[in-house]
Amino acid sequence: MATEYLFPEIEPYNSFRLKVSSLHEIYVEEAGNPNGKPVLFVHGGPGGGITEKHRRYFDPDRYRIILFDQRGAGKSTPYASLEENTTWDLVSDMEAIRNHLAISRWMLFGGSWGSTLSLAYATRHPESITDMILRGIFLCRREEIQWFYQQGADRIFPEAYEEYARAIPEEERQDMVEAFHRRLNNPDPEVQMQAARAWSLWEGSALRLVPDPETMEEFGEIALALARIENHFFHNNCFFESDNYLLENVHRFRHIPAILIHGRYDMVCPVKNAYDLHRAWPESKLQIVPDAGHAGSEEGIIKALVAATNERKSP
Repeated sequence: MATEYLFPEIEPYNSFRLKVSSLHEIYVEEAGNPNGKPVLFVHGGPGGGITEKHRRYFDPDRYRIILFDQRGAGKSTPYASLEENTTWDLVSDMEAIRNHLAISRWMLFGGSWGSTLSLAYATRHPESITDMILRGIFLCRREEIQWFYQQGADRIFPEAYEEYARAIPEEERQDMVEAFHRRLNNPDPEVQMQAARAWSLWEGSALRLVPDPETMEEFGEIALALARIENHFFHNNCFFESDNYLLENVHRFRHIPAILIHGRYDMVCPVKNAYDLHRAWPESKLQIVPDAGHAGSEEGIIKALVAATNERKSP
């Protein structure tokens, strides 16, 4: 089991709910050493939520581990809500957590969408970051969304893509994100859930170098929030001003030490994303894991992430 490379299971020493708007309340927890190096775990999706495994990438004796469920995800409320739910709302929430906990600066640790959100935060609040560890880089460019949801990854997983596409009538398949958007926002909960399961199971099927039933089951359980919120963000270009927003704004955070970790055979977020970011940000350290896909739970990825947190654990 790849989990043997993680730190032992640990319970939070503090958890609370933080009201971040008149509508939204987010769930936050802390684990590890209250006097350790602060690190914020930024989960994927968007809409994925946190799990107990996410505490285990960090040495609990050296890190003050802070985790939160983003708007609409996990234990945050209202569940699966799209209202007042944008990238910049989430960036604001991260700052609200930092201020609430009276932390001057912290490390950001984010994978997949978590890397996107960490980079977006860095464009607005670089002074609040000590360093970053980012996995499975996703820059939310149109080419990346087209690759996975329209045409590209379907050539690697044709049977799984066929199941995904079956949720959409053939005459609407020229724009799958738009077609799913209509169904995921349909007033009929059954229509929403059917579309959500198709969207989420497609993603779950392509996460790992070798697909496994446990991952598929996990994605089925969070289908509604994951599909609705992901589609909402991707339909709106992640609320960025331009298609290449993050690469265009590397100058805002390029002084921050960073390790970029990416699976060579990542079919959800191709390794070119990490390569493009590293070329724009040569001060970063790029590590390509030769025998891994996209999931943060794969053995090679876990080893690289834990090695990175051990390397960066000094304040």
